[in-house]
Amino acid sequence: MSGTVHLEAPSKHVRVLTIDNPPMNPLGVAMRATFMGVLDEVAEHAEVRCLVVTGKGRAFCSGDDLKDVGPQGEDLAGFARLLERLDASRVPVIAAVNGWCVGGGFELALCCDIRIASTEAKFTAAGVNVGLMASAYRLPRIIGVGPAKAMLLTGLPHDAATAERFGLVTAVHEPEALMPAALALAERIASRAPLSVAAAKRVSSRAPDLSPEDADRMQAAELRVLRKSADHKEAVQAFREKRDPVFTGS
Repeated sequence: MSGTVHLEAPSKHVRVLTIDNPPMNPLGVAMRATFMGVLDEVAEHAEVRCLVVTGKGRAFCSGDDLKDVGPQGEDLAGFARLLERLDASRVPVIAAVNGWCVGGGFELALCCDIRIASTEAKFTAAGVNVGLMASAYRLPRIIGVGPAKAMLLTGLPHDAATAERFGLVTAVHEPEALMPAALALAERIASRAPLSVAAAKRVSSRAPDLSPEDADRMQAAELRVLRKSADHKEAVQAFREKRDPVFTGS
């Protein structure tokens, strides 16, 4: 049976994307096309405020399907386009890493805004194991150069506890608790002011590359817009009325 990518809607504002291509959930040409189609569907619905990405079975994702890679590396470029698309998602993306997270699958997790892991998760920067290179840009930006090189230069698997110690994931859960934790986190993000969440994502994503002066200018421009938003006015009114704000994304 060929693999697919499932999209579920556990609530109005949250979607769950599940990679289902057993046993290791690779993303070959057809699977990537399906994945991109799901991302299109998420982008087209303004009510979606957070996306959770996970895998089915014992793996999160093993990356590109090497059987699909042509002699000139055309398919590697196709996989890179998927990564860029996920990285540029307008909504925050949570990776719920349920198992093996290897090679391009590891890079896929790095493209998500937040990563949490099952105790059964294993993370492998596998480029050096297959005569390639991957994650050498994103990984050091997330966990620092020293820990990144320990992963990048050895190609060894690292367990969830090590990933948490490196700062690669922000929490580790027992397998049965992983998705409930991911959904709780997604619902919390979805309950915040959408324009503010989007602005915070934009600024924090660019922060490592900005000078203090450029950061000040970028933040000031974002705040000028946010101060005029209906959601900011709602938050102030809710504070005065001692109630929870109801944000509409306007």
